[in-house]
Amino acid sequence: MPQDLAALAEQSGTKFILALFVDLRGKPCAKLVPVEAVDLLATEGVGFAGYAVGAMGQEPKDPDLMAIPDPESFTPIPFIKEGLAIVHCDPHVNGQPWPYAPRVILKSLIQKCADAGFEPWVGAEVEYFLLSRNDDGSVSVADTADTASQPCYDARGVTRMYDHLTAVSTAMNQLGWSNYANDHEDGNGQFEQNFKFAEALVTADRVITLRYLLSMIAAERGMIATFMPKPFGDKTGNGLHFHLSLTSAGTPVFPAEDDDRGLGLSDTAYGFIGGILEHACALQAVVGPTVNSYKRTGAVATSSGASWAPRLPTYGGNDRTHYIRVPDSDRIEMRGGDGSANPYLAIAAALGAGLDGIKRSTDPGGVGQGVSTTPLPATLLHAVEAFETDPVVTGVLDAAGEGVAAYFANVKRDEFFAYHSSVTPWEIDNYLTAF
Repeated sequence: MPQDLAALAEQSGTKFILALFVDLRGKPCAKLVPVEAVDLLATEGVGFAGYAVGAMGQEPKDPDLMAIPDPESFTPIPFIKEGLAIVHCDPHVNGQPWPYAPRVILKSLIQKCADAGFEPWVGAEVEYFLLSRNDDGSVSVADTADTASQPCYDARGVTRMYDHLTAVSTAMNQLGWSNYANDHEDGNGQFEQNFKFAEALVTADRVITLRYLLSMIAAERGMIATFMPKPFGDKTGNGLHFHLSLTSAGTPVFPAEDDDRGLGLSDTAYGFIGGILEHACALQAVVGPTVNSYKRTGAVATSSGASWAPRLPTYGGNDRTHYIRVPDSDRIEMRGGDGSANPYLAIAAALGAGLDGIKRSTDPGGVGQGVSTTPLPATLLHAVEAFETDPVVTGVLDAAGEGVAAYFANVKRDEFFAYHSSVTPWEIDNYLTAF
């Protein structure tokens, strides 16, 4: 049954609602709406100057973006502020869903899955660092005792951050997300807190909500939670791995009893994998959408001995060196994405590539291999160039309206050249007196 926003607010004791959406870069944008205006929010939405939002395909002269709430996403968060809730919104312009809105794009891909007879399910692994700001403006690991060369899973590191981790875990469980593990990851100061998989849109909403919760809960303790792909040159980067599966009329379609390749997968699953691998270079512009992303995928090793970031579009069994890992016959794990990825766009792009592979019965090659030996892009600029020449992945961003893919490519190209035009300490160190 459709849920009524006013009733949900009343039942939860909500006093204020963050009407929230993200731009193409993943920036969370919101207005704080008092519960007294909940009926107006539910019927008309709340207005934003789209150009001021950020990367949303608007100019100053354009009409307002109206954020229309999705009551199914209503999330009380009293552990952040008493009486506060979040509701995720779909931006509209002139009464129509705005094609540049990432949530609208993902909903279009979910409908394409439905048209093909599938329901997509997604789990997400959100990695992040807890840092402190130093007096000189630099950042360092918040836990000054976290200095081991291989800190992953260290019980002492988890215990020192007990208050933060348990606050986040309790919040997730109060929301019904089923947090099932909280661990110290491979980098000093790096953590991951897992929750159960769900429908694709629900998981994307939860990734955005979790980033917000982590940032707020860390700030209360004087820390910075960062999802930046590679905040330290010598430490492991932040991934955003997605576990993907499909059902048809509620029945899983990936498992199969007779599989000559030994992974227990169906032809449908191999087609899905083949599609992702074939489009992996173009996908990287979406799942690794920043200059910093390529410091992570380009890392040869870190202080712990491994980067945990794929360099080639290959797949394998329970093997974390591949772009796609197959931990069991029910799902695949796509490991190319990082903490800067917009979850709506990343999931949509993965689904679009996978559906294309199913449609064309793409063969991913032998286990441990891939469709091609082409390495992943070396920089954001290379990824944008691969993206622009891939009609399947650009078609995902254009799923709700033409022009979004070209706009996204220009935004990312400009981002690369803004970075490229800055003079770095490395250049001073290497060139100042070299000639």
